[in-house]
Amino acid sequence: MSDLIRLEYRNVTMRFTQARGQLTAVQGVNIALRDGEVVSLIGPSGCGKSTLLNIGSGLTAPSEGEAFVEGVRVTGPNEQVAFMLQKDLLLPWRTIAENIMFGVEIQGVASAERKRRAQDLLDMLKLSEFAGHYPHQLSGGMRQRVALARTLAVDPTVLLLDEPFSAVDAQTRMVLQRELAQTLKRAKKTALLITHDLLEAVTLSDRVLVMSRRPGRIIDEIAIDIPDRDDPLKRRTHPNVSGYVNRLMDRLDIGVPEAAAVTA
Repeated sequence: MSDLIRLEYRNVTMRFTQARGQLTAVQGVNIALRDGEVVSLIGPSGCGKSTLLNIGSGLTAPSEGEAFVEGVRVTGPNEQVAFMLQKDLLLPWRTIAENIMFGVEIQGVASAERKRRAQDLLDMLKLSEFAGHYPHQLSGGMRQRVALARTLAVDPTVLLLDEPFSAVDAQTRMVLQRELAQTLKRAKKTALLITHDLLEAVTLSDRVLVMSRRPGRIIDEIAIDIPDRDDPLKRRTHPNVSGYVNRLMDRLDIGVPEAAAVTA
């Protein structure tokens, strides 16, 4: 991992105008992601995590402050950043291979290069035998794998991941976590991941940033000093994992509910 900054937020504040007045979603946020780094962003619902991803992708302009990708100020959507959401949003009338190629078609990439990228990703994510299938023929986990391939096909510098595995079952989620981790390492990508799963944050990340309640601010930064970031299943067994999870719980003020404590 180099010291090159791929994604940066400088003193970012975001306000929204509502019927009852202005709402400050995030305030004074400063974040810098180095080349090849995976950083998780956690915090209470409504604290502005997704707003920060929208700003980083250029979908939303901040009220104050600036976002930069590779040192260039973000002024709108750009090809250096790709977004992956909770829903796969695959096009039902296109095959899996055609869905993977969709983004690069929009970019105007030549047909031969589109097919090459699609095939490389089909092979990498073990999807080759499903290239001619349609989304309705695949499980939820397989569809998310296709969504990841489509995200990587545009060859972004930075991936913004908004709870990409929250809609799948626990077993499938662990498989997808491993595939994401290995793919990010092989492709040498930088990623900012939103998750509510503290174990996921610890096992997938180099650092975890903790946000406060709205208006969202960064209130803690925790470096994850555990080897094998590309193998989250192995990381789960490391003796220090529980300590990191407990620290994150403390920072989020997650305690045992009183009723549960009484009946335990």
